[in-house]
Amino acid sequence: MQLLTTSDRQLRLPKHEWIRLKKNHREVLAAILDPYLDARSKQEKNPVLDFLFEYYKFRPAHLMRWSPGPGVVLELSDSDESLLPELSELLVEDGAAYLNPALFPKKRLRAIRWMLSVLKNSRSNKPMFGCFGMHEWAMVYRAGEIRHEQIPLRLPPDEIARFVESRPLLCTHFDAFRFFTEPARPLNKHHLSRDTFADMEQPGCIHTNMDLYKWAYKLYPWISSELIREAFLNACEARKTDMQASPYDARSFGLEPIKIETDEGRKEYITRQMEIYENSMPIREKLIDAYERVLEWGEG
Repeated sequence: MQLLTTSDRQLRLPKHEWIRLKKNHREVLAAILDPYLDARSKQEKNPVLDFLFEYYKFRPAHLMRWSPGPGVVLELSDSDESLLPELSELLVEDGAAYLNPALFPKKRLRAIRWMLSVLKNSRSNKPMFGCFGMHEWAMVYRAGEIRHEQIPLRLPPDEIARFVESRPLLCTHFDAFRFFTEPARPLNKHHLSRDTFADMEQPGCIHTNMDLYKWAYKLYPWISSELIREAFLNACEARKTDMQASPYDARSFGLEPIKIETDEGRKEYITRQMEIYENSMPIREKLIDAYERVLEWGEG
């Protein structure tokens, strides 16, 4: 159910409906996060979820919380208040609860406009599918230290170096490029910087599509948790492909390698990359709509 649209200025949810949405949100995520948190308490590593909760600064506890988003009214009786999501921004009055517009942080409007421009640029730019996930290889190319030292490399360093030197580096995503080793940076076709970040984003990039999760939770709680959850699940799939196509051997984590050093592996990678692209496009559209809705709501 899409809760936020520019055409719906206010949506009233009966008690049974918002309780169902809140329960479903927690159940879907608990199936993933409960085993993960249990394993993490035992110091067990997970190259997919560890990345999503360390690189992206949104804790599992925040992800599990449900928010209806702005302009959504939750109907309730006096005895229902204990069932409400734990959001300090909620205002309860006249038998209903909703996010209080007076608490919207207007100082964030400028940043929200910039994030919206990033989303729109990545939507309008032509998708590219020829990078083959080489960014992870460029991050270990002739490196003194390996970023993910807890996961072994599946090829020796000299073979990784020869493969990187045999292929063009076509990375368009600055936040991946900035982790390239110094010797790898001059090999990239595109000159990337923080200043050109928004202009270079393109919807075929796996990391750009993974970042939809970041743009979603950046609006929390002023965005529906359904959309944050959808972006998170999409990021999980993108990160799996990211690690599978990397030079790391993550089979002990259930991630069979996509051997992009072979023709067959490159074909498999493009197929997966295009699937992620297609799954990400509607999420990006929903985020753009949500951002525009929040701007309209916050500026009103």
